[in-house]
Amino acid sequence: MTVVLLVVTVLVLGKFTISKHSAKNLQEAFQNDNVLGLSRLISFENEKKQDEFMAKFDQVTLKMMLEQRQRLDRLEKQQQVLLDEIRTLKTPPPHASLRDKLVYMYRYDPSVKFPAYIWQSWKYGLIDERFEQKFRDGESQWAWKNPGFVHELFNDDTAHTIIKYLYRQVPEVIETYEKLPEIILKMDFFRYLILFAKGGVYADVDTYPLQPIPNWIPENVSPDELGMIFSIETDSNSPDWKKEVVHRLQFGQFVVQAKPGHPVLREAIARIVEETANRVRKLEPEESLRLKGSPHEKVLDISRWTGAGLWTDVVFHYFNDYIQSSVFQKITWKEFHGLEVPKLVSDVLVLPVHSFASEIEIPKDGKILDPLAFVKHYAASIWKST
Repeated sequence: MTVVLLVVTVLVLGKFTISKHSAKNLQEAFQNDNVLGLSRLISFENEKKQDEFMAKFDQVTLKMMLEQRQRLDRLEKQQQVLLDEIRTLKTPPPHASLRDKLVYMYRYDPSVKFPAYIWQSWKYGLIDERFEQKFRDGESQWAWKNPGFVHELFNDDTAHTIIKYLYRQVPEVIETYEKLPEIILKMDFFRYLILFAKGGVYADVDTYPLQPIPNWIPENVSPDELGMIFSIETDSNSPDWKKEVVHRLQFGQFVVQAKPGHPVLREAIARIVEETANRVRKLEPEESLRLKGSPHEKVLDISRWTGAGLWTDVVFHYFNDYIQSSVFQKITWKEFHGLEVPKLVSDVLVLPVHSFASEIEIPKDGKILDPLAFVKHYAASIWKST
């Protein structure tokens, strides 16, 4: 009995001792868990505050960057306005030739980007009911397909005004513009003048863009290499081509992209001024400057005076002036006959006929299957209605 009591006492005491130690360990464990939980809570809160801080920091940084970008954009625009004003106020030397005056006013810098301008001209304004719907559609598509481009449509009055402003230091240009007897001649002259002074894209009102302007440049050609882009207009195989066009192969000027001051544009302007002055000198007393002959003869006369015939002449003149073009071989129409892919000559990218005069129908879904179809040209004989 005494032994049993001793065993029970030992067991109770042992259990009590174990329980006492377990409680202490349990208490310590609880205390450790509390500390750990508090540490985790503090850590979580710190991470949360840090994330919130970083998010706010990112927002503030982004806001500051946007504001800085806006300030820089405003400064660049103000600088460009100042440069434009200074350029128009520049007075060429009094005894300079016409070509030297043009160079003095608008120098060519091939390293600049193509300006994001789209210029068009038509005798009627957009709100005029005589502005055909087909032309309205094309005009709106030029703007829609090229967001970020400045798009301007000039009528007879506004075109005259901008020419007087841009060329007020070269009176020969303004006088020539005012003497041209037909609107189609003025429209031709206007495209060269606006591109020479401002650069960008000129597109006839009877055109419809199929792809955005940046798509015109092939991937293997850098825009820095280019100063001008246009397409071939006609490439005749007819033995009677002389009855139809001025040149067997002609370059088109109904859509042209150019950098300001390009030598081809300068030469086109100079030749129109000189040709107009020659025609005026040959007039009889009381005779006025005008187009003569049958409708077809007038078409050819327009082409030689201000149109594609003249344009082709000045382009080949540029190609074969190695000082300007750095091309050391003779360039003729044969270099472009049957052209199917874009061809780079000097800083001029020449596109195939179908690039700016595509015959494809305007797709309803906007998908263009021909990668080189950039513009649809209705080729309306708009001179007949001017």
